[in-house]
Amino acid sequence: MRFALALIPLLFLALVAVAPVARLLAEGWGTGELGFWALWADDYLRGRVLWSLAQAGITSVAALLVGVPLAWVLARIEFTGRALVLRALMLPFVVPTLVAAMGVLALAGPRGVLGVDGSGTPWLLLYGNLFFNLCLVVRAGVEAFEHVSGTRVAAARTLGASPWRVFRRVEWPEARPWLASAACLVFLYCLSGFGLALVLGGQRWATAEVEIYTLVAHELALGQAGVLAVWMLLLNGAVALIYAFIEQRLAAPARAVPIPLRAVASRGDRLAVAALHATLFALAGAPLLALLLRTAPALLDGAAWAVLRDPATLQALFNTLRFSAMALALALVLGVAHALSAQGLRRLGLAWRAAAFLPFVVSPVTVAFGLLLLYPAFTASLPLLVAAYALIAYPFIARALAAALDALPPSLAQAAATLGASPARVAWRVTLPLVAPALRRGTAFAAATMLGEFAVSLFLSRPEWLTLTTLIHQRLGRPGETNLQAALVLALLLLALALAAFVLIEGGTRRQAPPHARTA
Repeated sequence: MRFALALIPLLFLALVAVAPVARLLAEGWGTGELGFWALWADDYLRGRVLWSLAQAGITSVAALLVGVPLAWVLARIEFTGRALVLRALMLPFVVPTLVAAMGVLALAGPRGVLGVDGSGTPWLLLYGNLFFNLCLVVRAGVEAFEHVSGTRVAAARTLGASPWRVFRRVEWPEARPWLASAACLVFLYCLSGFGLALVLGGQRWATAEVEIYTLVAHELALGQAGVLAVWMLLLNGAVALIYAFIEQRLAAPARAVPIPLRAVASRGDRLAVAALHATLFALAGAPLLALLLRTAPALLDGAAWAVLRDPATLQALFNTLRFSAMALALALVLGVAHALSAQGLRRLGLAWRAAAFLPFVVSPVTVAFGLLLLYPAFTASLPLLVAAYALIAYPFIARALAAALDALPPSLAQAAATLGASPARVAWRVTLPLVAPALRRGTAFAAATMLGEFAVSLFLSRPEWLTLTTLIHQRLGRPGETNLQAALVLALLLLALALAAFVLIEGGTRRQAPPHARTA
């Protein structure tokens, strides 16, 4: 039964992820434009790859340096609004990439609210990466510090260790695997990202993913694009394997005696809490506030309503909802099948867990062009578009559900079976209620991601299949303040739509770490 379930996502991955990549590789080798190893002799392409690695590495280090202190404060100090801060940390995670890019431009781009134009520099892209990924490190850090043994900390303090020595010798070693996992994830997100790099990087600071798009869409250099895509796949795959290995070690950790939260009692505590709020606002809240401020004129003079009533906007809204709903149904089937089969194929646990991240490792740009080359008869067809959407979304569901199943005590199902419950009844009455919050959470993230999907929509849709993201991109490509204001209004609409989907599906699920998958 478990093997039959595994065949569903396995066949889907083979047809929609593996085969397109193989076709793209064959295209690269077949044209003879660029040898597989000769990429590193090409100064321009080598520079793109090295910059991609550099911006991912810089963001990972910066997220750790900023996120670890913030996580420690959240895990150790009780203050007013702490629960709200913990839930708000998921906000950047569900913001569509194009909306995030618009927010960064509204803050520090041309005519930004700060009055400083950072366009043409790498700082906009690095800031956008940090906006997106800091929440991952902070939430992973909070969970890590909550699993630190309170008994060991108390023993170290009793023996005279200073707070810094306790952190360095007790807390940090126990939290390090969790933070290493988060750092790997941040690196992967930045390395395979497309939307932020396209809008914020510009031509000078374009990453390898943007270069692949340029080579295929504008230069028709399929050979170079294929070789570059395969090298990026190999780099992403190496980091993904490291991440999967760490995640397997962290599966169902033993719960230590927790360290109780302490109330704000000293000047240092007050300064720490104030620094927490200031840092989170500067890195996570400021772009969204700037987006709202830049859109305010259009909202106040009524121009926004003209944009929202435009037939192109209404058509894009309908297409966005339609494609997302169809893809979400397929993603649910794939995600549930993958998570359930992983529980029964424990000998292949590491490989099968890593397979769940294959849609994330293979960038949407690579998948989109591979699909066009592999299935030319289905170019701009609805099944191909929906399949590509579902490929990007289903790791959210698979990851969240698999983690919930890992954490279930086996004794519960055994007790129900001992009392005479059939396997189907155990699954329906015992397992499902316990994993339902995780399933809702994964579905919420998947829905929010598909609503803001950009790369696949840009390459696989027909002109009449305009979505909100592609409409925003079109508006940004046209000159004039009117088009910029229209793009800002559409970005706010897309943000509201993604947040509404997340809140409606996620419902009352209590604080949990977000499922670790995200589209570019």
